[in-house]
Amino acid sequence: MKIDVCFSPVLYPAYHNQEAIVVVVDIFRATTTMAAAFQNGVRTIRPVTTVEEAQSYKMKGWLVGAERNVKRCEFADFGNSPFDYLPEKVKGKDVAFTTTNGTRAITIAKSAYRVITGAFINLQAVAEYCLSHKRDVIVLCSGWQDKVNIEDTLYGGALVDVLVQTGEYRVGSDAARIALDMWATHKDHLMEYLDQTDHVARLKANHLDDSIPFCLSLSITNKVPELRIEEDILILQGSE
Repeated sequence: MKIDVCFSPVLYPAYHNQEAIVVVVDIFRATTTMAAAFQNGVRTIRPVTTVEEAQSYKMKGWLVGAERNVKRCEFADFGNSPFDYLPEKVKGKDVAFTTTNGTRAITIAKSAYRVITGAFINLQAVAEYCLSHKRDVIVLCSGWQDKVNIEDTLYGGALVDVLVQTGEYRVGSDAARIALDMWATHKDHLMEYLDQTDHVARLKANHLDDSIPFCLSLSITNKVPELRIEEDILILQGSE
């Protein structure tokens, strides 16, 4: 089996394999937030692409998480911080969720064999999920507005590292090797390496950088959000 890394959603058509598991990743912060929400007891998350879809869920009485350009949308109950989704607010609840990059990437990948969301906080659980299904894996980096970013690429390298070390997977392309080399070089000083990146700068400018250490924590939850589709509605449910 092989694991590959797609650096941006616009490149995904070149990587698409309907028999593969796609791991959608948006480290800062959507997929980290999703894993945290499931850890805190949310029942399901419905990823939607547009703000208008999220508003329609809000009008129906749903809890809604909505973010654009790192800021929470005014109508939403939650933004895109993992600290927003506390147990007392989300346990046993369903949440509609839209973000600038991550939820769009989930929609793009929906026709794959399985679509799950990955983050550093559930890295080991994602690796175990992939091993249990014995399928090729594609890490789909959400990036930023279709551009490559460092944090998602680093996660791709981390998952490549874990899976290749099992002996069950091999590096699928030069892209996966680039991600693996980046991870191997910087894994021991992630905060320092990422401090000057574009997305960290955006978070700092909006006083939202408090979640960065949490987003870089390794394997602190065994929750793996997994996509299912019911009557063309995308629904994430927790798997472990």
